[in-house]
Amino acid sequence: MSRISKEEVVHVAHLARLAISEDEADMFTKQLDDIITYAEQLNELDTEGVEPTTHVLDLKNVLRKDEPKNWISKDEALKNAPKQQDGQFKVPSVLE
Repeated sequence: MSRISKEEVVHVAHLARLAISEDEADMFTKQLDDIITYAEQLNELDTEGVEPTTHVLDLKNVLRKDEPKNWISKDEALKNAPKQQDGQFKVPSVLE
């Protein structure tokens, strides 16, 4: 019994904007059915007590610890600005 039909394969190929021939549709139908059959073997495994995971490796955040530091004053930040107005950077308008 096939778990996927040739029409479904042709439909998915159409959705993916793939042009496939009749021979390719037959081949992919067989291959996808074999893949589904193989994947269904996982249903036979006893997974009782197995903790779900999202990744096979134990990933750690490698970012440095966020620590507050003194920052320059507004006047110091603006002193190298090409243009400033009312304590803010002045930039060319991007809107007409």
